[in-house]
Amino acid sequence: MITHDYKFRVSYPDTDKMGSMHHANYAKYYESARWELLRSIGVSYKSVEEAGVMCPVIRMNFQFIKTVSYDELLTVRTTLKTMKGVRIWFEYQLYNDKNELVNAAETELAFVGFNDWKPCKAPDFLLKAIEENMK
Repeated sequence: MITHDYKFRVSYPDTDKMGSMHHANYAKYYESARWELLRSIGVSYKSVEEAGVMCPVIRMNFQFIKTVSYDELLTVRTTLKTMKGVRIWFEYQLYNDKNELVNAAETELAFVGFNDWKPCKAPDFLLKAIEENMK
């Protein structure tokens, strides 16, 4: 597994009329956290795309535990759980500044060709980086 922490502050436009971060924004922040995890091992998403590969999300699962509000500082602990074939799985734990778990999530992504959207192998440089950093 590879784990990386990503911090962000809830911005005003990300909140709803109830003053909480709108549920749709969790996916946005988890995407940023996921690519920052890969960047931390030396791979940018741009380099994956330049290799002719995209990574669409094919499954998401969220557990909303506590609400979060405007200007809260949050930490996403992202874990690259496993890779198998043309799929990759990530887990996320979102903590507030009191270190309380406020959300948990999982995503499953697939590697597909940039032009044909057909399942394909991950780029070799990504596989190598993941293998070198798995614990």
